Amino acid sequence: MRSVVALAGGVGAARLLRGIVRIIPPDRLTVVGNTGDDLILHGLHVSPDLDTIMYTLSGLEDETKGWGIAEDTFNCLHMLDKLGFETWFKLGDRDLATHIVRTELLRSGLTLSQATNELCKRLKILASLIPMSDDTVQTTVFSGQKRFEFQQYFVKRGAKDEVTKVTFEGSENAKPSPGILEAMRAAETIMICPSNPILSISPILSISAIENEMRRTKARVVGISPIVGGKAIKGPADKIMASLGFEVSPYGIAKFYEDYLDCLIIDRDDERFKTGIERLGIKVVVASTVMRNVQDSICLGKTALEACL
Repeated sequence: MRSVVALAGGVGAARLLRGIVRIIPPDRLTVVGNTGDDLILHGLHVSPDLDTIMYTLSGLEDETKGWGIAEDTFNCLHMLDKLGFETWFKLGDRDLATHIVRTELLRSGLTLSQATNELCKRLKILASLIPMSDDTVQTTVFSGQKRFEFQQYFVKRGAKDEVTKVTFEGSENAKPSPGILEAMRAAETIMICPSNPILSISPILSISAIENEMRRTKARVVGISPIVGGKAIKGPADKIMASLGFEVSPYGIAKFYEDYLDCLIIDRDDERFKTGIERLGIKVVVASTVMRNVQDSICLGKTALEACL
């Protein structure tokens, strides 16, 4: 049975992965999660992308919102607001428990990857979820002379600012978390999930050892375009790509990942881009890439795995 490594952001990745774990044994899947948008809030370490993947793989996710836990309440948030604290980052009551446990584990001396592994065990997740690094890498967004930490740009300001530059502070000295390079070297397939290429996947690739491994891997590398019909399925990927000079299309995605991809899966609505992408030397598979339910995730997961055969 093949082993798979997935480079993953949040919602789009989580929806693909819930299909993958229904096709292959979950213990054959290693997920490398983005931590560039982690933050400390109310003294707690919050890892939004890791949490989205954990909640989805454990069946706890709020599929309607795309983040957090289903049927969560926000009593603590309401009380914080009453006490005069900022409440722009929506932490649910059940969600808070995850951040409390993670923070306690980190304070006890565990690394982020060890704490994530412990949380996954407690949530009975059989796939291996590994944060991209135990070192701090901060995604920073610039709008002209204005500088924002990722969550300030994305959540607090609603991704309304024009993005002129994105940096990943700390990446130059960051090392991959234990197990990532070993999993990549053993993998038959590496998937670049349908996540924001600039804000979700680039932080992972900003770690030189991971990026170098992607360039020399013998595994088949397949990506799934997060752009359908000229728009991002979710989030500001289309807006940011345009502002940074990338073509907002599957072709733009192919060019962005050109150094790594063997195959790119694009939506049926974008079939006209197939020939242009293939001229880059990248195989193209046309399929339905919008995942509205678990069955859609399974179908796309099968397509991604078969594309690597």
